[in-house]
Amino acid sequence: MEFRTTIRTSDHQQWLRHSDELMMLGSCFSDNIGSKLRTAMMLVDVNPFGTLYNPLSIAAAVERIVENRPIAGMDLFQQSGVWNCFDFHSRYSMADKEATLQRMNKRIAAAHEHLQSSQVLVVTLGTAIVYKLRATGQVVANCHKVPQHQFERTMVHVGDITAALSQMLKRLKSFNPSLRVIFTVSPIRHIADGLDTNSLSKATLRVAVNEMMREFDNVSYFPAFEIMTDDLRDYRFYAADMVHPSEVAIEYIWQMFQATYFDDRSTQAIARCERVSKRMSHRPMSQNAEVVQRFYADTRLVLQNLLKEYPYLKKLELDI
Repeated sequence: MEFRTTIRTSDHQQWLRHSDELMMLGSCFSDNIGSKLRTAMMLVDVNPFGTLYNPLSIAAAVERIVENRPIAGMDLFQQSGVWNCFDFHSRYSMADKEATLQRMNKRIAAAHEHLQSSQVLVVTLGTAIVYKLRATGQVVANCHKVPQHQFERTMVHVGDITAALSQMLKRLKSFNPSLRVIFTVSPIRHIADGLDTNSLSKATLRVAVNEMMREFDNVSYFPAFEIMTDDLRDYRFYAADMVHPSEVAIEYIWQMFQATYFDDRSTQAIARCERVSKRMSHRPMSQNAEVVQRFYADTRLVLQNLLKEYPYLKKLELDI
């Protein structure tokens, strides 16, 4: 007798190899899986604009990356003593305006170069709810603690989402013809407006992604949301806030992601690289200098052997 509902994912084992380059865009679930990819020593660019939640902001970010279009001074505004941009996360905000511009534009240029050589783009949609600046009608990616009365909050119609994502995928097809796109709906619950609104939002995103799969042959859907809500479906798999997945849940979903998109050789390489990554991040507690030096010497030897086996890892410029 089965006491759980197992999610059966599509078989796309040839979509990803350990040697591939990827870009992750979207909600903080992108950060979670992106962190796993980095630990696996994959060449991945994670959220170059910072965390993005709604599909319209994600589509706008992709357009800017493809065009390599820099931020202008007029795009910045001061709030809480720093310069911000509605298209970027607050982690890019600084007290100096020119430094903020340089930081953001350097990131755009790097993302443009990386996306051009990437084999896969993973897009995680978080919510269909957007905030529009009342003064201009601009959909913002981050409100930067600007007073709420300056925004209009609304749920985007599925037709508007599909139009934006369709245009995004067409631009990507011209920019990088061999690029494959994996969509996922974030399992993170947006409960501030109630679970009913969260359900409607997630359903809207899911319908939009399904339309993209019907229209484009280079699009796949990974059911992270369904795995969390229907397979795990227990509060013990949530963090203390009862909103975000726990570390155990993230690891489980990561294993499902591997099984869906990586071939066996890549899965073996990932496991090997994860072990080496953990060793490289370890700091010996011994006060014996000889023991410490021996540990680092052994680690360098392990890394050298890994680079011989997987020479493409040299692009990561690994060091200890």
